[in-house]
Amino acid sequence: MSDVRRLGDRYQVGELIGRGGMAEVHEGRDLRLGRRVAIKILKPELASDPAFLARFRREAQSAASLNHPNIVAVYDTGEDEYREGAAAAVVPFIVMELVEGITLKELLHSGNRLVPERSLEITSGVLAALDYSHRHGIIHRDIKPGNVMLTTTGAVKVMDFGIARAVADSSQTATGTSTVLGTAAYLSPEQAQGRTVDARSDLYSAGVVLFELLTRKPPFVADSPVAVAFAHVNEPPPVPSTLDPSLPPEIDPILARALNKDPALRYQTAVEFRADVERAIAGVPVTQVMGAVPVVGPDSQETMVMGGVDPNATAAMAAAAAEPLVPPPPPPPEEEANGKRGGFLKGLGIAVLVIGLMAAGVWLGMRLLESSTPQTVEVPRLEGLTTDEASAELTDAGLRLGGPDFQASDEPKDSVISQDPPGGELVESGSLVYVVVSAGKEQVQVPDLIDFRSISDARKTLADAGLTLGKVTPEDSEEPEETVLRQEPEPYETVDAGSTVDIWVSNAQVEVPGVVGRSEAQARTDLFNKGFEVGYGPEIETAEFAPGTVVAQTPDGGAMAKKGSLVTLSLAKAPAPTPTPTPTPTASAPVDGGADGQGGGGPAGNAGANPGLSAAPQP
Repeated sequence: MSDVRRLGDRYQVGELIGRGGMAEVHEGRDLRLGRRVAIKILKPELASDPAFLARFRREAQSAASLNHPNIVAVYDTGEDEYREGAAAAVVPFIVMELVEGITLKELLHSGNRLVPERSLEITSGVLAALDYSHRHGIIHRDIKPGNVMLTTTGAVKVMDFGIARAVADSSQTATGTSTVLGTAAYLSPEQAQGRTVDARSDLYSAGVVLFELLTRKPPFVADSPVAVAFAHVNEPPPVPSTLDPSLPPEIDPILARALNKDPALRYQTAVEFRADVERAIAGVPVTQVMGAVPVVGPDSQETMVMGGVDPNATAAMAAAAAEPLVPPPPPPPEEEANGKRGGFLKGLGIAVLVIGLMAAGVWLGMRLLESSTPQTVEVPRLEGLTTDEASAELTDAGLRLGGPDFQASDEPKDSVISQDPPGGELVESGSLVYVVVSAGKEQVQVPDLIDFRSISDARKTLADAGLTLGKVTPEDSEEPEETVLRQEPEPYETVDAGSTVDIWVSNAQVEVPGVVGRSEAQARTDLFNKGFEVGYGPEIETAEFAPGTVVAQTPDGGAMAKKGSLVTLSLAKAPAPTPTPTPTPTASAPVDGGADGQGGGGPAGNAGANPGLSAAPQP
C-alpha cells in the first residue's frame, strides 16, 4: 500500500504511521486546503464486495457527522484504484484529523504506569465520546486501547466510529452468520456470543479498557482468542483492588457493574457510567447502584458487591437476619396481675421509643439521601472566552475545565469555540466541561513561485497550498513574459491559511541597443543577442557615414521594447556624384569700328560722356 501516492486526485499520501488488521494509516496532505491529515487506507480484500463499499460509505458519512472534542474528526471518504503490478483493486479510504500523540495501546506497552486518577480521567473522556455518539445513533463496536489516542496536550480522542459496523455488516453478508468482530480481550459477552449488540456493549468494552489501565492487563487472559471470548461469557471478572492493593476500593463496584454479563444489570448509558467515574475522581461515594453483581474475590469465592457498600458488613447483616428468634418463657402466675400494669407502661415506653427511633431514622435517611443526591448546577456559556476566563467561570459555578483541545479556527487565538455540555445545561457539581479552543488560523508554508512561467500556474499552486494570489506587478526583465521574478512573502515562510501572496512578473520589456553608426552586420548581431528581430527601412544618402552603416533605427537606442519585437534599421548609401557644368563662350569688341560710320562714336561718345576729356583734332 505504500506505493499509493495520491488518492481522489486530492490527497497526497505520505509516510506510514500505523498499521492494523483492517487498514494502514498514513500521514497525508489535503492539496486543496493545504492541511495535514491522516489517511486510513482499508485493505483491498475488504472491498471485494460492492455492497461493502456502499455500507462503508454510509457508515463513514455517519461518522463524519460526529463533531466532539473527544472524537477524531472524519473529513472525507472515498474509493480509488490501487495497482500492484498487473492487478488492480478499489481501495476505500478515510481522511481524518491528524492527531499528534500516542494510542493507549502504545502507552500500555511503553511500561509507564498511570495513577488511578489519570486512568479514570481517560475513561471519562472515552465515555464522553461514547455518550455523544450513542445519542447520534452510532455504536462503536470496537472500543480498545488501540482506538483511543492521547494528544500531546493530554486530551482523549476516540477514533474509528462507524468503520466497525460497516465491516461487521460485510462479514455477516459474506458468511451468512453472526460473525464476531472485535479484539477478543475487549469483547462484550453478547458480541462473543454473536448476539445483537447495542450501546451497552461499548460500555462493557470501556470497562475492560479501564480495568487494563488500572491493573496493566485485561480482566481475562488466555492462550487463544476463543478461550478469552469464553471467559467473557462465563467467568466473573477479578476485583481490581485484590490484584493491586494500592487501587482505591471505591473503583471495584464501578467495574463490577460495567463488566456485568447481563446488559440489563450493566450501566445503561455512558452518562451513568461517567457519573460514577467522576465521583471516584472527586472521592465521592458511588451512588449509581443496581443490585448485587457477582465478582471473584480474593479467596476465589463468588462475592456480592453492592455499589459502595462494604461486602463484609452486608454479610454480617445477612447472618444476623438469619438467626432464629426464641420467645422468652411465660411469667409465673403470681406475677401476672402485677405485671399487667407494668407491662402496659413498658409497652407504652417501648412504643414511644420506637416512634422516636423511627423519626430519627427518617431524619437520618433524609440527611443521607440529601448528602448522596448530587447537586446540579447550570453550565455557563464559555464560547468566546479565553481559556483562563473559561476556567474561572467554571470554578465559580462549581465545575471543572476538561481538555482543552486545540483546533485551527478563524476565531481569535486561545478563545473557546465550542463546549460539551453546552451552556445552560444542568449537570452535577464538580463535573468536567470539555472545551475546544482556537489555535488561531491554520498555518501553511508558502510555496516557491520563483521562475514560474505563467501567472495561472502560480495562482493554482497557491490555491493548492490554501493561499490566494495577491497583487501582480509587471517588471522590466529579459525573462519571458509572465515569468515570476520575486514574491512576498518569501518562499517557505509560514503564514495563516488564506493569506495572499504578491508576485512580480516579467513584462519581457528590455532596452533596445543603440546601433546607429555600426555596420549592418554588427547591428544585427547586437539586436539578435537582445532578442529583437531586425527589419529595414529606406536607405539614406549621406556622406557622413560609409555605405552600409546604420544611420537610423526605430525604436531608438535606449528605448524599452518587448523582447522579440521588430527594430527597423536604415542604412547609409553614398550620395550621387555632382555633374560637371559646360563652359559658356565669351563675345569680343571689333578692332576697326569705322566701317559702319560709327567707329569714332566711341571716343566721341566717351568724350561726350566725360567732358573733362578733349577730342583730338581731325586731320
